[in-house]
Amino acid sequence: MTTAPFQLGKIGHIALYVADIKRSTQWYTDVLGFEVSDLYEDDMMPGGAAFLRCNPDHHGIALFKATAENPAGAGLHHLAFEVPTLDDVVRARAHLRKHDVPIDFDGRRRAGVQIAVEFRDPDNHRLEIYWGIDQIAAGEQARPADQWKGALSLEAAIADPVVGQDTRLKDPSLLTT
Repeated sequence: MTTAPFQLGKIGHIALYVADIKRSTQWYTDVLGFEVSDLYEDDMMPGGAAFLRCNPDHHGIALFKATAENPAGAGLHHLAFEVPTLDDVVRARAHLRKHDVPIDFDGRRRAGVQIAVEFRDPDNHRLEIYWGIDQIAAGEQARPADQWKGALSLEAAIADPVVGQDTRLKDPSLLTT
């Protein structure tokens, strides 16, 4: 058994393909009590998306428009694992590279502003290891979209933090290894 050089903290969120984002958003809010954090229109992502929360995490469920390739109910969009520190995200990326795991994305997405590394398992399931997702108290609004600051690498996300996100590494040498 190999011990990973980072620690997974919890399963962070699940992202699902759904036939009708508006209908599913209403179902999750009306039936299960989720709150909407953010919505993507077609200009942000084909078919749009909805990010819903049931606790202070920006999203516990993300809903994406099903397609012929990814039909509703037939599979998930991705599974995300939260780690306790930004250093763990950087260590996870290095660990994945060491094991020749192709990385689909590393950096900062928009809504939720978590810093992440995204990759696939051997069966092509999309996985994410992340840190720093926005926390939203009940009844509060999510961060405005003009503060999202997408970044296409961990280095860029660390160099240009969003408001309120401390991206100083405890071990800065991690970026040079």
